Amino acid sequence: MIDSILNALLGGALIGLAASWLLLVHGRIAGISGILGAVVDSPSDAGGWRWLFLAGLLTGGVLLTATYSEAIVAPRERSLYAVAAAGLLVGFGTRLGNGCTSGHGVCGLSRFSPRSLAATLTFMATGFATATLIGWLGGGQ
Repeated sequence: MIDSILNALLGGALIGLAASWLLLVHGRIAGISGILGAVVDSPSDAGGWRWLFLAGLLTGGVLLTATYSEAIVAPRERSLYAVAAAGLLVGFGTRLGNGCTSGHGVCGLSRFSPRSLAATLTFMATGFATATLIGWLGGGQ
């Protein structure tokens, strides 16, 4: 229990440090969907920092999986199609909401943005409602 709390605190501190560094050094918001969207929309004009940021995210995941394989596990009770569909819906939602939880929830709330507060509350309410509905329908084993 204590280990998971310390891991969450360390992870949160690292996210905050990375987001603060990006804002202070580059004047940019660490919104993952915006960073990825810029790379996908115009790879040659995306800027090197975006590529490095995304490479860091992937490298961190690979290193974590290599050193602590239980940290990231594939959902066994869901098909690959269901996971892919969920990912596409999340991507659509981030475009529709003009950002994701990293941009709005981490960076926007720390800057006291009313728009980010509304977006984050909407993300969270929708997630709670969806998880509850799936649980009621028997899909949340």
